[in-house]
Amino acid sequence: MNHQVVQQSGATHSIHDPRFVDPLPAWLFDPQTLHARGLVTGSSVGRNSAWFFTCADTPMVLRHYWRGGIVARFARDVYVWTGRERTRPFREWRLMAELRRRGLPVPAPVAARAVRTGPGYRADLVTATIPGAAPLDERIHAGMAGTRTWHRVGVAIRQCHEAGAFHADLNVRNILLDDRDQPWLIDWDQGQLKRPDPGWQQANLDRLRRSIAKDPTVEAAAQGGWEALMDGYGRG
Repeated sequence: MNHQVVQQSGATHSIHDPRFVDPLPAWLFDPQTLHARGLVTGSSVGRNSAWFFTCADTPMVLRHYWRGGIVARFARDVYVWTGRERTRPFREWRLMAELRRRGLPVPAPVAARAVRTGPGYRADLVTATIPGAAPLDERIHAGMAGTRTWHRVGVAIRQCHEAGAFHADLNVRNILLDDRDQPWLIDWDQGQLKRPDPGWQQANLDRLRRSIAKDPTVEAAAQGGWEALMDGYGRG
């Protein structure tokens, strides 16, 4: 069964999973309309702004693609168009769909779109939310991340690495823990499927370790937790 529908309407290119919503309404990507319809249940602010809402009885989250770094001063959310399948939302949607197919702990992709504007495009992604989930660092601050939690995080990362799933920004905010204390890896923008290799796998772990060191409370928890994580990963 085909669980993806690709469409084009004028300058808008979209892909969606009909098991969640079909046909795909344009307002699914519009925070103002989501608010007007009373669907929004929460939001987060910052460069990675997100809107949480419920549609078709499914909790979802909408994320707009924003640039970071120096280039953001000139083009905050416009990327160069090099073809639909090479856009960031299409690549992330397809990657997440494949990782889900392989049984890996990632959210289900619902819909994505790229809207051409001259030589560039703007983009959005909608995914299903994880019930009761919170970032790893928040669980640590709340005193709700013991040795077992760290161990489970290590197991989840190992599962992804063994499948060749490279996460471009593995950090404490992109690891969620659900209401059963199970880890999920989110934000697969610029992620890839690669041949498993100790080089990039260690670089992934190093990136996570650096993000932990930025928060004194999380770093203190890691004094014992990191060993449990590496034990779950298989290098204990």
